[in-house]
Amino acid sequence: MNARPQFETAASLAPAAASPALDAWKYQRDFWQRSVLFWATLRERANNMLAHERAGMPPLLDFKYETILDARRFEHPANYALLRITEIAGDCWEDCVDDAKPPVIVVDPRAGHGPGIGGFKRDSEVGMAMREGHPVYFVIFFPEPEPGQTLIDVLHALRGFVEEVARRHPGRAPVLYGNCQAGWAVTLLSADCQGLVGPAVLNGSPLSYWAGESGVNPMRVSGGLLGGAWLAHLSADLGDGRFDGAWLAQNFENLKPEKAIWEKYAGLFHAVDSERERFLEFERWWNGYYFLSREEILAIVENLFIGNKLEQGRFPVCHGCTADLRRIRNPLVIFASYGDNITPPQQALGWIPAVYRDSDDLRRAGQRIVYLTNPHVGHLGIFVSAGVARLEHRAILESLDEIEALAPGLYEMKIDHPGGDPDCHKPEYTVRFEERQVADLRKDYPHEAFERVRQVSQFNEALYKAFASPWVQVFANPWTAELLKWLHPMRASRYLLSETFNPWMQGVAWLAGIVERERRPLAQGDPMLEAEQLAIDGLTAWAEYGRKQRDAGYERLFQLLYARAGDEGQAWNRSS
Repeated sequence: MNARPQFETAASLAPAAASPALDAWKYQRDFWQRSVLFWATLRERANNMLAHERAGMPPLLDFKYETILDARRFEHPANYALLRITEIAGDCWEDCVDDAKPPVIVVDPRAGHGPGIGGFKRDSEVGMAMREGHPVYFVIFFPEPEPGQTLIDVLHALRGFVEEVARRHPGRAPVLYGNCQAGWAVTLLSADCQGLVGPAVLNGSPLSYWAGESGVNPMRVSGGLLGGAWLAHLSADLGDGRFDGAWLAQNFENLKPEKAIWEKYAGLFHAVDSERERFLEFERWWNGYYFLSREEILAIVENLFIGNKLEQGRFPVCHGCTADLRRIRNPLVIFASYGDNITPPQQALGWIPAVYRDSDDLRRAGQRIVYLTNPHVGHLGIFVSAGVARLEHRAILESLDEIEALAPGLYEMKIDHPGGDPDCHKPEYTVRFEERQVADLRKDYPHEAFERVRQVSQFNEALYKAFASPWVQVFANPWTAELLKWLHPMRASRYLLSETFNPWMQGVAWLAGIVERERRPLAQGDPMLEAEQLAIDGLTAWAEYGRKQRDAGYERLFQLLYARAGDEGQAWNRSS
């Protein structure tokens, strides 16, 4: 009677004993399949990059548009153009636009990449503005600057765009939307176009370049460690008068390599079935590197990154004329994030106590400044996150009338969103504006140390300009510039995985076709997949630790080079 139960018990234990070996085999098969799909995805990225290059690198907008103005044909040409968005997800201008609402002009950052980050998917700044009924215009730029193009030429072009949009919509001042670098361009435009524009929304936009947190924001000290602006000048000379935006993209990746390099690729490998399309969509924009003219990059580095002249009212906009941020009268909305290590809140807001002595001074100037912060989203997430577009940017657009009606002063915008539905409208969520004091935004930083950086930069740049630049320009030519362009590691690491350059990738494409037909991914929650994720997280933590040590080393070296005992550097050293 007991024989049969004993047999069943033994049989039931046999699969359990074989399970670890079976699980290991399944994981090895899944690992191999994901490896093939991972390399096939990188191959597709390389092909997308080369195809975009062959097409002339057009803007990556997910909307239909028409060109209104091309600044390359202006009296003082610039490589910018004004587009009108005509269709979103099958809905035309006539179906979406409410003529009673002010037009929105979205200006994308020209900081190494091409245009499109503000509108390369439906849930974006462009998509949200048009879905809210605003006529939407988009400012793009082309891969190559015009010969000798200056920042003044760019500002004049942007002013011409604003005047054209205002002419098309009389009685409704355009709302300016500036992302990152475009934020300070919009700020300069606001100071120059008093009475012509409506509220300006500055998203992750640096205006106070010396501000930041010690050991957390190393980009602000990099100018001093590299000796100033001369290196940007050298790069532009080697590029035959053009500065390659791939250098800026590389700087961004080096800020947090554990995220931009390791975690990005490890995440793609770990979840290649679900992450592939999202990865390729973003990389189409990230790998399109545009150029700036020598005159532009030098003006940016000398006056902004190292000179910090914008908040000081010393930024030159024309001969004998400087930008004064106190001239701005249209309301400003500043959107920053504590998860942004490229433009931290200190750099987005630190200019306010530098321009206005206190809250009474701000009120006497008749200005309204509203800021809102996100606790964790990264720099690019401010522009591309669908959740941010559907909540924060929708809330900004739906609150424009309230913002313009505020009394002069400084306010923090708070969004109460109890339902959690990102597609809700008022009154399903509420917005309130809490008055703040200018003094609350004042942060100490080693002002004297950064002043020394500016002086060192001027000295090194003068030496380079007088003795080295003429010789570099003699030897540089379009052939050498093109060679350096394609040898840049940000490009070479991509295109070398295309079968155009690497015939072995044809085999990867063949294998990927087989794997896709036979693909049987492991179930979510599989113990070995979870162990793999733990290993990835562990390596990320070690890489993050190494990066923090590197950044701390940068800060200590900067203090050693530029801080002196008895000045602000001493207090900075104690705080570090």
